[in-house]
Amino acid sequence: MLSNESIVFSAKNVSKTFGAGKNQVTAVNDVSFDIYDGEIISIVGGSGCGKSVLAKIMLGLYPASKGVFLYNGRKISNLKRHWGEVQSVFQDPFSCFNQFFTIRSQLEDAFNIFKKKPSKEEIKRRVDEGLLAVNVTPKDIEGKYSFELSGGQMQRMLLARIFALRPKVLIADEPTSMVDACVRANILDYLMKLKKELHMTIVFVTHDIGLANYVSDRIFIMHEGKIVNAGTPEEVLDKTEEAHTLKLLDDIPEVHKEEWIKNSHRAKNKKVS
Repeated sequence: MLSNESIVFSAKNVSKTFGAGKNQVTAVNDVSFDIYDGEIISIVGGSGCGKSVLAKIMLGLYPASKGVFLYNGRKISNLKRHWGEVQSVFQDPFSCFNQFFTIRSQLEDAFNIFKKKPSKEEIKRRVDEGLLAVNVTPKDIEGKYSFELSGGQMQRMLLARIFALRPKVLIADEPTSMVDACVRANILDYLMKLKKELHMTIVFVTHDIGLANYVSDRIFIMHEGKIVNAGTPEEVLDKTEEAHTLKLLDDIPEVHKEEWIKNSHRAKNKKVS
């Protein structure tokens, strides 16, 4: 059992509602969990299950309507300080970059989040290192704007920013949903590289239970705002009878299922015909 000192996020009976009266909607409903330093946690569920709202609570974008949500044992009160340690990658990279400024200038401006910025030389060095970490030669993006790159290249720019800023926590909300299979595999490899090289805590939000199995230390299954199943990939995917988890497993396309099973814990007990 990990110690309380290593808990990064702690939720105790957290709910988030929007609207009031007959129009009130409960997006997150009475969830409790602890996320530990250095873990990769996947929050998995279908559209509208509340997983992205929960991610925004972790980012400090939404306060909890009920319950207690803590980051490193404290409530989130200073967003600039919080974002200096907790960064995000979203599914649409183009919405995260201003098309009127070069990519490099925006990667370097990202350091403004820190109260004490590194020198200009250090910022340039770290941006270059971030680009190289995602297999992009710095000269290849010199003078380039976001509209000149593909969706996969832009996702690399978001991840290069994370490598450069070196936050303690990354919230990755559907970062692979807008790219093809080859780029998707690369992005997952970069997430694993972030964990290994920077000892980063990663919260991976996805509808794809197969991808969650590939990257996760633990998986939380969400349905209608609740966490209905939680545990290691083996506990959640191999040994479960929980209905919504089984439905997510059934939704894996047949064309991908053989490869997914081969690489999952299920391979220990199931032979693909």
